Amino acid sequence: MSDTDSHRHPQEPVPRLPREEVRRRLLTAAGRVFAERGYADSKLEDIAHAAGFTKGAVYSNFGSKRELFGALLSERAEAELASVMTGIDEAPNVSALIDQAARLVAQRIVQDAVRGRLGLEFATHATRDEETKAAITPMRRAQRAAAADAVRAATERVGIRPPIDPELAGVILHCLTNGLSMEHLVDPEGIDASTAERALGAVLGWLTGEASS
Repeated sequence: MSDTDSHRHPQEPVPRLPREEVRRRLLTAAGRVFAERGYADSKLEDIAHAAGFTKGAVYSNFGSKRELFGALLSERAEAELASVMTGIDEAPNVSALIDQAARLVAQRIVQDAVRGRLGLEFATHATRDEETKAAITPMRRAQRAAAADAVRAATERVGIRPPIDPELAGVILHCLTNGLSMEHLVDPEGIDASTAERALGAVLGWLTGEASS
């Protein structure tokens, strides 16, 4: 094609990506960069470049590195909960529900050590920085509320009533999962998938009145 033809038939403009696709790519890139460098040493321009965008794309979708980091942790936590709820949806009885839930959560603790490490780093940073604390507090509250909703939904489906209210049960399970994740990070042989599964099964057994397997 000649220069004249190219002027007569200009190239079509590159279509803009949907906002959700931009967010998805940024979160994927952020997961890699944060995992490699940690929160403090990660730069927004490097995350944007890894996703194929400019730094402005990060600011327009998340506002700051702190918000991007929080969104990444929330997304992974939500994916974990969704996976567990899907996995236990077909459990035929309480015992099977406990076994499946404990196994799925234990597997996520061991297989997604990156989320545990990033979560611990963010929480530690929050103890020294009020703005980070303000960002992580509502996120943690939402996660505890989601755990409570999961307890309520699961126990209602199999027709049992926990010995404590779902909100407190959600707090216990949330804190147990975070604690097991942290212990696995520092002692992966002592807190392996089997140990985590047994611990979760024991607590879930108490919450449902069933003996853990």
